[in-house]
Amino acid sequence: MSVWQRIQRFFLKTSNKPKYALPKESTSSRTSSISGDLRHMASAISELLGDNDDFVSRQFHLFGIYPANLIYFSSLVDSDTINREILKPLMTSSPLADGEPVHVSQLKERLLPDELYFAQGEWVTDFSTMLDALMTGFSVILVQGIEAALLLNTQRIDQRSIDQPKTEQVIRGPREGFIERLETNLALLRYRLPTEKLKVKTMKIGRLTKTKVAVCYLDGIANPALVQEVQRRLSKIDIDGILDSGYLEQFLSDHHWTPFPLLQNTERPDKAAAALMEGRVAVIADGSPFALIAPVLFSVFYQVVSDYVEKSVVSSFIRLSRFVAIIFSLIFPSLYVSIISFNPELIPTEFAVAVAGGRAGVPFPAVIEVLVMEISMEVLREATIRMPQQVGGALSIVGVLVVGEAAVEAGFASPITVVIIALTTIGSFATPAYDAALALRILRFSLVILAGIFGLYGVMAGLILITNHMLSLKSFGVPYFSPVIPGNAQGMKDSLFRGQLWTMNKRPASYQPQDTTKLGHETQEFVQQEPHNILDPGVNNGGRDSDGTSSSGDRDRGGDGHH
Repeated sequence: MSVWQRIQRFFLKTSNKPKYALPKESTSSRTSSISGDLRHMASAISELLGDNDDFVSRQFHLFGIYPANLIYFSSLVDSDTINREILKPLMTSSPLADGEPVHVSQLKERLLPDELYFAQGEWVTDFSTMLDALMTGFSVILVQGIEAALLLNTQRIDQRSIDQPKTEQVIRGPREGFIERLETNLALLRYRLPTEKLKVKTMKIGRLTKTKVAVCYLDGIANPALVQEVQRRLSKIDIDGILDSGYLEQFLSDHHWTPFPLLQNTERPDKAAAALMEGRVAVIADGSPFALIAPVLFSVFYQVVSDYVEKSVVSSFIRLSRFVAIIFSLIFPSLYVSIISFNPELIPTEFAVAVAGGRAGVPFPAVIEVLVMEISMEVLREATIRMPQQVGGALSIVGVLVVGEAAVEAGFASPITVVIIALTTIGSFATPAYDAALALRILRFSLVILAGIFGLYGVMAGLILITNHMLSLKSFGVPYFSPVIPGNAQGMKDSLFRGQLWTMNKRPASYQPQDTTKLGHETQEFVQQEPHNILDPGVNNGGRDSDGTSSSGDRDRGGDGHH
């Protein structure tokens, strides 16, 4: 063997050696079932968790006779509950039953029904189940001679109060929003849907976080195939941790290379309840204030809760203006670039002269100017979001006024470009859904580049490609442009315009609900019939007042009739 081969073998051996020697896990710490040997179980648990400073193992005698061990994490439990509801009754209560001591075999049947006041408590025999419960705030009681562990829910985790949603504020409507605790979010949902049809199925996802995820739907309304598909996709997720519902959204989406959101997220319990009544499914993850709703249509992203609490005419006008703002924010900069660069003859002469005068000192072409201003606006927007709340408002004002004016005076940008970018930004703020607005902001850059290269032809080609891409999207098998494409007359009543509530008597057919009727036939007849003028004196009394005089005659003579 040559010297070179010996050197290669030496480095190959040393490179394969681990840098750190990890201790081997003992087999006793991975016991599959719980034994009745208290000393063995306590040592096994201490071997796994004993090096944590907040781990507590409290030895005591149950009823003063039976050796027992109370195990918990002090950072996750309510110590007052442990002292008052666990240790006190178990260390002071009498173990006598009919004058004779209770045998250890009878303790398992007696502790929960007779001695402890806990709604959430159970006996388990699996060691891993006990550890999972211990990590989530349960207290564990082990008793000598009992081959099971008693789990008691003593969890105490501070949470923020229910507040108004920050991302979905409305003028008229509820002011409650989801928070990070799953139990609180489910309570808010059940408060609005107090029906036995509301079903909640939970599962744990994440090898390390073991995040509790709830699938909520209305039995008899939601399509069973949709519910099964949501549960199937969730069950396939194998990852270290789920820290927010956004993790789940990326796994549940049908298409992964699209900027458009294929699941709706919301902080509002009323919006989630309305989605469930349409036949959709909500997915809520513990630790996240956002609920995911599937499937979703593109028309949902320019609709808000207040559209349904106002009259149809008012809601339709506001919704139409919102949709115009969305389209405006997408194509306005690209139209400006294409017209200024390739087709200035399309604008009036006086306006063209004013625009040319404003751009006389700008050394960049229109496409570069717009792209630089758009990037600057995006940076300013991100800086405003990341800055503290007390500074963010002032920063946005300084950025819009001072920086914009300085850019114009320095000849870096023309006044008309600043106006175009400002109007585009305002239009993007009018989009209710942040993730949908973010997708349009990304596509806006593509349209500006196409407009700078090909002019109006590039804008039209870009819009055709975007439309074709959106037509190919599906959310859990539902076409993204439904109910427009494919067309559905009932669904069109709540798309661009909002019809009267009594005309929308069917649930959206796009979601294929089991029960399609949401409005009773008697209600439709009641609304459509001629109203009764109960308080009109001329209708009820034949044109006479309660004293028998003719009110119409008094009005004709100019008299008051009541004086």
